[in-house]
Amino acid sequence: MAASQTDFYQTLQVSRDADAATLKGAYRKLAMKFHPDRNPGDASAEAKFKACNEAYECLKDPQKRAAYDRFGHEAFTQGMNGGGGGGFGGGRGGQSDFGDIGDIFETIFGSAFGGGGGAARQQQRRGADLRYDMEIGLEEAFNGKSTEIEIEVSQSCGTCDGSGATPGTSERTCNLCNGAGAVRAKQGLFVVERPCPTCGGRGQVIEDPCGECRGEGRVDQLQALAVEIPPGVDTGTRIRLSGKGEAGQRGAPPGDLYIFIHVKRHTLFEREGTTLATRVPVSFTTASLGGSVDIPDLDGSTNTIEIPVGIQSGKQLRVRGAGMPVLQGRGRGDMVVEIAVETPTKLSRKQKEILEQFRETETGDECPESRSFFSKLKDAFGT
Repeated sequence: MAASQTDFYQTLQVSRDADAATLKGAYRKLAMKFHPDRNPGDASAEAKFKACNEAYECLKDPQKRAAYDRFGHEAFTQGMNGGGGGGFGGGRGGQSDFGDIGDIFETIFGSAFGGGGGAARQQQRRGADLRYDMEIGLEEAFNGKSTEIEIEVSQSCGTCDGSGATPGTSERTCNLCNGAGAVRAKQGLFVVERPCPTCGGRGQVIEDPCGECRGEGRVDQLQALAVEIPPGVDTGTRIRLSGKGEAGQRGAPPGDLYIFIHVKRHTLFEREGTTLATRVPVSFTTASLGGSVDIPDLDGSTNTIEIPVGIQSGKQLRVRGAGMPVLQGRGRGDMVVEIAVETPTKLSRKQKEILEQFRETETGDECPESRSFFSKLKDAFGT
């Protein structure tokens, strides 16, 4: 820091660890005290007012303050006294007059504030990733499938081989950034580096663009792609096809294609992970006497479910290993069968007579849950 320059913190009469609110309060107090309108004709007050403004403009900005805390006034004076140089490029050795301050900010904050043009120029712009939504049935999710999709996607131009230039011609160095891919502009006390507007940050320009791709190096084409869907996929499963996304500009690597799976609802089964659930109605005679029901398996076989005597509605029976395959693993989940005892709605005269005879023989022990309920009802209300 130059001896003739007062420390910004001293100017605002605050400590070096003052927070933003303290800085603002100190500045307002001093600005009101030394404002020219309050001190007409007082050159000393006017100078102090300007010094307060300069100090506050620096310290209220976190990035400027960080540079000032580390380098003092040197952070804003180095490189400013050299000759020549406009707002872009120019100056000593192709550097702007703010070359040194750019290096300072690169040291503190990284390449976003200075330098790095060459590295940025050499970075190729990878093609965009693409998304494709595919709907499949539960049976296809169970067994897996091999299929083919068609998608329109940008691919490397065959005429110019992805270069973007007419065959037989080549790129040249950009005149604006001299191949750096970036230009620097003065903005107040700072220098800001941006991608070159002429070459888009590549450092090279095409004088004779390819007529097929108009200099892009890529063209939209319909592409047929083979897709392997593994057994066990579920809604939300993502399949990645590396390098099958959008082609990069002028020979840059392509992006990837992501296929998102959506499994349609099934008429019989509900799925939760690897578990298959279904609801099976059984007659009240089967529920009373026991029996069995056959449930189809997604692999084409049949699962025979044994119904125990006296089963109630809502009871769940589990069939081990009859669910969905484990994705990219071994084995299968389970099948859960919920029993729904169905009361008959249409009875013949003979069936009604049989049921009347059955009712006459009921003792209450046949349905213990009903007996328990009415017993509680009697105890509670005396009826």
